[in-house]
Amino acid sequence: MTDITVLPVPPGHVACVITHMQMLERAPIRPATPPEGARIERVERPDPDWYRALFRRVGEAYIWSSRLEMSDADLTAILHDPEVQVHALMVDGQAEGLMELDFRTMGECELKFFGVSGPMIGTTAARALMNLAVILAWSRPITRFWVHTCTFDDQKAVPFYMRSGFVPYAREFEHQPDPRLKGLIPEHCAPQIPLVRP
Repeated sequence: MTDITVLPVPPGHVACVITHMQMLERAPIRPATPPEGARIERVERPDPDWYRALFRRVGEAYIWSSRLEMSDADLTAILHDPEVQVHALMVDGQAEGLMELDFRTMGECELKFFGVSGPMIGTTAARALMNLAVILAWSRPITRFWVHTCTFDDQKAVPFYMRSGFVPYAREFEHQPDPRLKGLIPEHCAPQIPLVRP
């Protein structure tokens, strides 16, 4: 008989499994160029409203919400930290991809947020962004480049990170209040994640 642990999730909450992944040496780059008309730009000292708009564009489908709950002051303190880098995939003047590198822990780089908007999925956009992320992370004297993803994210995320050179090393179960019920994200977002009202 298989041992199965069933953990109840409170009504009004959402639950996921988080996968932690790391790269302990620079992985080979998988060649790709941005889609035609797109370019990747570093955004120095991004405005919190601009950042939140991009965060929503990339992450609403996966109920990203952590940065939406922060005050302007708290978010700005992170984004303007000299050890944090924000890069955007720009297409016709519109930001359509986000790559955020966090070097605040000495000897490490966390790929804090990474993704592209719906229209960019299936193009070379994510691969081009990841190539730059790997190059920039390992341009510093680090011994570990790491990221976490969860079952809310696109089902292709873990295989993509593994192809990029990240290796899974830990998993966690997490539940939290549903950000759609808190008004942070429209209720119609992420229909693949059932909304269970309290």
